[in-house]
Amino acid sequence: MEIWINPACSKCRSAISLLDAEGAEYTVRRYLEDVPSEDEIREVLDRLSLEPWDITRTQEAAAKELGLKEWARDDSSRDRWITALAEHPKLIQRPLITADDGSAVVGRTEDAVRDAMARK
Repeated sequence: MEIWINPACSKCRSAISLLDAEGAEYTVRRYLEDVPSEDEIREVLDRLSLEPWDITRTQEAAAKELGLKEWARDDSSRDRWITALAEHPKLIQRPLITADDGSAVVGRTEDAVRDAMARK
């Protein structure tokens, strides 16, 4: 299992604390330093069964500067969103947990983190 975190994020710290308390084996990716490529973002989106706009933090300053709220949310705009996430990783919702079964979850709640741990 891998968890994408921003150490300054309270939801990320809570997820790590829960993983540690449960003795889960995982690796940490500080995705603001180890920025995911467009292909990695596509892979995580496939694993999440979500679209890029579903994992975009639209209240971030960079999102407002880019005008993301006005961007189309359709297949023809998908690559544009993915490029924006790769160029501005702070826009990526966190924490993202890739589970051992090939799926992924957005681990913003204790239930979501437990769900990731339960996937074999």
